[in-house]
Amino acid sequence: MTQQKRPKKSVSFAIVGSGGAGALTAGSIVLEAAGQTGWYGMMNRSVGPQIRGGEAGALLRLANHPVDCMNAEFDLLIAIDWKNVERFSAEMPVRPGGTIIADPALGDVPEIVTRSGAEVKLVPIKDLAASVKGGRANMVAAGLAAQLIGLTEEALTEIVNARIGAKGEAAVANSLACARAGMQAAAELGLGNTLEIGDAYQQEQGRWLITGNEAVGLGAVRGGVRFAAGYPITPATEVLEWLAAALPEAGGTLVQAEDELASVNMILGASFGGRASITATSGPGLSLMIETLGLAVASEIPLVVVDVMRCGPSTGIATKSEQSDLNVAVNGFHGDAPHVVVAPISVADCLYTAQWSVYLAEAMQTPVILLSDQALGQSRVVMKRPANLSFVGKRKTYAGASADDRYLRYALTADGVSEMAIPGVTGGQHTADGLTHSVSGAPSSSGVDQQEQMDKRRRKIEDFDYGIHWGETFGEGKTVILTWGSLTAPAREAQRRLAEEGIAVKVVAPRLLAPFPHEGLEGALKDAERILVVEQSHAGQFRTYLRANTDLPGEARHFHRPGPNLIGAREITQQIKDWVNQ
Repeated sequence: MTQQKRPKKSVSFAIVGSGGAGALTAGSIVLEAAGQTGWYGMMNRSVGPQIRGGEAGALLRLANHPVDCMNAEFDLLIAIDWKNVERFSAEMPVRPGGTIIADPALGDVPEIVTRSGAEVKLVPIKDLAASVKGGRANMVAAGLAAQLIGLTEEALTEIVNARIGAKGEAAVANSLACARAGMQAAAELGLGNTLEIGDAYQQEQGRWLITGNEAVGLGAVRGGVRFAAGYPITPATEVLEWLAAALPEAGGTLVQAEDELASVNMILGASFGGRASITATSGPGLSLMIETLGLAVASEIPLVVVDVMRCGPSTGIATKSEQSDLNVAVNGFHGDAPHVVVAPISVADCLYTAQWSVYLAEAMQTPVILLSDQALGQSRVVMKRPANLSFVGKRKTYAGASADDRYLRYALTADGVSEMAIPGVTGGQHTADGLTHSVSGAPSSSGVDQQEQMDKRRRKIEDFDYGIHWGETFGEGKTVILTWGSLTAPAREAQRRLAEEGIAVKVVAPRLLAPFPHEGLEGALKDAERILVVEQSHAGQFRTYLRANTDLPGEARHFHRPGPNLIGAREITQQIKDWVNQ
């Protein structure tokens, strides 16, 4: 008997409170429990720059199918408190007919939250927590969410035991008692079981719960990285935290440097010594690293720099997302310094792109900048287990001198890549610095050497075979959404919504940004009649970069804005509908 295809369903909700109230912990517990039950899902975080006392929100979407972006509106909002809610309420609008759960002890629900017409339900969250010795309001909130979306107490129990079991039986019992109180309160409101997941979904095995930052770390290790150095910076720190634990298990090392300058110079030295190396930072750190990256170009030393972008300029909004480091990543080096810039297009793709980055850096002996952002890096998703990839970084190395051999570190080869000697190899002595040099590495002021080495470095980047990995295309249609990075997921969601209304749309998302992927991108766009370029930057950096490198076919329009409010699927859908229906 053929099983009927189950319709796609999803539910979106938010748990909010002041920093330190535990909203993010509650959200992550519910997400993990849902994943164990058989659901897919994702959680974004919305926090202020304060350590404690600022705003904090866990934004979740759960579904019976893989999801990579949030819905435009939320079905449910649970408030542990209303402190600073005005700072981020625009990020979590509750749909008309949705539900807001608030503690009556907190006073009236702010008008900025209720203006959509959502129904308000009152639950004494703090009193319920206080009724349990050592109780926490965030666990009451977790219980409310669990009941409202149909999670069982058993599912929560498993995750709470795993999360806080080390704190002792009393801590686990108190947390579960608070969760049960929340579930009971929600049941008394007559709410629950919003989303049903059938047995066929529960039986699927091999789910992963991972963030984009963790996926970048895993991709780097799989690609061969065995040394990392870094200085903590929001929102990239989790890459370094993950590597700190994972590298020693793979025979590698992570060093916390005193600043970004030290970290990039450490990985330069480690790579010169033969170890595939990586660092992670955000925009301000990348700016500090540029001079050393130019040295890596000139001395042809491979390394990977991960830039998890945030709102700028300067400190900007360090905890929010934007795509505004494109210009500095592509064009920020002084002099003509060809290098590689790539960008993952989903949380899962962070693993793929990081592993590919190591492969590219090692194969071409060049620096690679991986542009992620806060929306990708700090989103946690339940997803299918990804396939193992074949990308493993392998550089062209010098085996050592023979009797008549003279080592030419920067020999002019057909592919532009020369043999790289590891320190200590017989006959491999050479000068590696930022000066113009001859084929041997000896400093030179010759115009011939400058021309030849510049051509060599450009040739190896531009002539490299990037294959099908340059980017991704989804669907077919004369109307195209052209985007990159974290906006690929909402573009694909818009594509699905438009298909339901009979509007065929193709989504094109380059993974390779520099060198410009002329063949792949121009081939993907050749039949386009309308192209909507979508990006999260104030100045329209991606659109400017496209115009500088290619002539887009057909008619092109541009939809962009800065962070922190992310461009969503509904907005992209409306942009296309308004255009098509003109």
